[in-house]
Amino acid sequence: TASKGTIVLATVKGDVHDIGKNIVGVVLGCNSYRVVDLGVMVPCDKILRTAVDEQADLIGLSGLITPSLDEMVFVAKEMDRRRIGLPLLIGGATTSKQHTAVKIAPEYGQTTVHVLDASRVVDVVSSLLSDKQRPDFERANRELQTQLREQYSARRERPLLPYARALANRLTIDWAAETLPEPRFIGRRELSGVPLEDIIPYIDWTFFFSAWELKGRFPAILDHPQYGNAARELYDNGRALLDRIVAEKLLVASAVYGFWPAASEGDDIAIYGDRARTEEIACFNMLRQQEVVADGKPNLSLADFVAPRSRCDYIGAFAVTAGLGAEELARRFEREHDDYNAILVKALADRLAEALAASLHATARAEWGDASPGTPEDVIAEAHRGIRPGFGYPACPDHSEKFKLFDLLDARAAGIDLTDHAAMTPAASVSGLYFAHPAARYFSVGRIGEDQILDYARRKGQSVEDVERWLGFNLAYEPARC
Repeated sequence: TASKGTIVLATVKGDVHDIGKNIVGVVLGCNSYRVVDLGVMVPCDKILRTAVDEQADLIGLSGLITPSLDEMVFVAKEMDRRRIGLPLLIGGATTSKQHTAVKIAPEYGQTTVHVLDASRVVDVVSSLLSDKQRPDFERANRELQTQLREQYSARRERPLLPYARALANRLTIDWAAETLPEPRFIGRRELSGVPLEDIIPYIDWTFFFSAWELKGRFPAILDHPQYGNAARELYDNGRALLDRIVAEKLLVASAVYGFWPAASEGDDIAIYGDRARTEEIACFNMLRQQEVVADGKPNLSLADFVAPRSRCDYIGAFAVTAGLGAEELARRFEREHDDYNAILVKALADRLAEALAASLHATARAEWGDASPGTPEDVIAEAHRGIRPGFGYPACPDHSEKFKLFDLLDARAAGIDLTDHAAMTPAASVSGLYFAHPAARYFSVGRIGEDQILDYARRKGQSVEDVERWLGFNLAYEPARC
């Protein structure tokens, strides 16, 4: 069958996540498009040179972590500078129509389109490659992006509290009256070769289906009137491959976790190497909500959930992976031209990693004074005390703090590492902090002002420019240096 057109796909430099990109590639290939998939961690120059050499019709960029958004902006600028002239498609979990409209599209003189998921990509590509449909499609895309930029500007004008006032409006806890549990040990513990059958009960299958763009909660999704049959077939295939992975030990799971004495000071959390707290061995710098909140509600920071130095409190940390062997197994399937199972194994590895993180959190809670860590169902529903936020997520959006976390845990000894952009490798990995206080909850830091950025840069000992680059997604202002 003659090709309808050539698309170059790549996960951008610094990012290792490719499940969504791979699904897009399979969908396009099944619809008679020629796909040149460059894989993960692909530098800008390689993407653009390949597009020229392969006489591509479009370029598609993917990424999962927020630093990838800046890399996409850089690629767009380079495409404009080199006058590449091809439509640019943007996709991935952290991407959005708004970010594409506000940050990426203005840097490139040609069409830039955000593609929500693989189910939309064929319509988008066919419209862009059709002489008849392209003018109307591009006009509608430009109008939508103009509208999104106007909405973004209006939101940016909403007032922020001065950082000093937000800090003064922190969560109030009567620490003198609190009973603070002590963990059974301090320091790190490493778990190698965690039996996969022990963590399977903790799998949240709902997110397995969402990776394949089947929306709905498990197990109800299996009886969905529209795509229940597809969901059931996917589930059966996933369980069959999972059984094979367990029986043949095709994937290896490992973890490292621990507890340390800790104390909050402002929006910092100091970590100590011994219970006497004679030596500070690390310091996590946190961010605080600055948007105006309803009367009586605090502006939260994760530092609020740790006692000040006047009390002896603790914090936990963890890093887990179930992806050791996943790339090799996926490549084996690809050599057999079995793209479906190549994607399936990565999706299962992701679910196993999240399940291991949930299971380990239950273990950690039991070792930290929680008498009822809960059943697997309770754990999946998060019906328990304590939270495990990860750096790069809304409550602590700075991915660069992960470097401190990995040093504290010596996570690399457990086979887990970070790229320069703080993406975890293997891709099927999860990391974060444990907070045990009953008031601890998840929240979003949201927009932050230049006054907080200046203070944060001072606390981190970094330049304002570096901090702005890591936190570009959260800035409530346009950096002067950009």
